[in-house]
Amino acid sequence: MTFFTPFTQKLGAAAARSTVTVGVAVLRRRRREDGHEAEIAELAALADGSLPPGRRAALEARVAASSELAALLGEQQRAVALAQVATNGVEAPPALRARIDAKRAARPMRVSRRPVLVGAAATAVLALAVGVTVLRSGTSGPRFHAALAATNLVPGATGAATLRKTSSGWRIELNARGLPRLAGGRFYEAWLRNSAGVLVPIGTFNEGRKVTLWAGVSPKNFTTLTVTREQADGDQTSSGEKVLVGTVRSR
Repeated sequence: MTFFTPFTQKLGAAAARSTVTVGVAVLRRRRREDGHEAEIAELAALADGSLPPGRRAALEARVAASSELAALLGEQQRAVALAQVATNGVEAPPALRARIDAKRAARPMRVSRRPVLVGAAATAVLALAVGVTVLRSGTSGPRFHAALAATNLVPGATGAATLRKTSSGWRIELNARGLPRLAGGRFYEAWLRNSAGVLVPIGTFNEGRKVTLWAGVSPKNFTTLTVTREQADGDQTSSGEKVLVGTVRSR
């Protein structure tokens, strides 16, 4: 059998009252939170014009009587106006812009990452534009062309070359067909020759598709382009085995 003293009875009653008080407080807080969310939803509907007319007058009266509700409605109106500006590309009304500017001046602004990203994107675009400009300026000088014909060593072969002036020299794009691939120490070598018979080597390759060559002499003076078959034998002079020959002409 359990006996209760007046003290324990009093303690139990106090604990019960405390439990009831805490429960009521939690319930009230939940009701306030739920009511606040519903209130925010109504203010948002009032701001964007979707609130039914039957509830509009009552809510407007409450807003007029409460500075807190008026501030919340102002935030909703600014959000709606900014969304419309972003979507439609139109400016907010002057009065609203003035209120927004005043609000920004009254409190510290958060630093957004968006300007940093925009700056990075602008830098990337600028770098790309500069790169394209440099590339174009490097190849925007005079252009020459050479149609190459085959010799008896490789009948049926054909080729063409385009020569462009750059800051580094003359860039030569050669495309030849009908030349068998050479390997095992054998290769093709391209040359520019002037009227005095002086040969200047402009590059070597194994097959003639999409070959890039470089020359440090001008095709204005070295007007003949030839391709020869060579062997890696230590002799740097031409073998004389011409497979393609053409005259360089201005385009």
